[in-house]
Amino acid sequence: MTTAKLASILRGVTSKRTPEKPAQVDDIAELASAMPGVTVEIGPAGNAVYQVRRKSFVFFRTPRPDAFDPDTGERYTDVIVFWVESDEDKLALVQDDSSPYFTTPHFDGHRSVLLRASRIGVISRTELTELIQDAWLARTRPPSPHLAGRTRSGLASPADFVCWLGRCDHRAERCGSVEKGP
Repeated sequence: MTTAKLASILRGVTSKRTPEKPAQVDDIAELASAMPGVTVEIGPAGNAVYQVRRKSFVFFRTPRPDAFDPDTGERYTDVIVFWVESDEDKLALVQDDSSPYFTTPHFDGHRSVLLRASRIGVISRTELTELIQDAWLARTRPPSPHLAGRTRSGLASPADFVCWLGRCDHRAERCGSVEKGP
């Protein structure tokens, strides 16, 4: 897909409502589904998982012990996960005290931020649109030649893991892009 085509699609997604309108949970389905190549999987708890190329980029998380109300100890039932492009992007979103985005120790080393559905109105529809577009882009871009730090293992795909082990039959330049393992 050309950059011009993608820009045209993204302009269409962002131009549907005025920028000052607060975001709503229903906007997520509309915006994420409008991105090219998106499929929606339904998780075991009935939670929506938006994917592109079989990679999740936005999903409604099931209640987990790491995301809970500090006063009551009850697990949050309304956590939404958004992929981000880099650790720097993640830190910029979660370190701002005025930001509704957060993370938990479970997501250390994972390029994503969390947002409670009950707080989605704190951001504008425009900000939500940008967040979803960035999440989609983060999952559709080809892997960087510098793979270290891109995932917990530092490798972008199972094929890269095979290369890292030195047990592949890929082109030499591909194998040369991954520092050899043990």
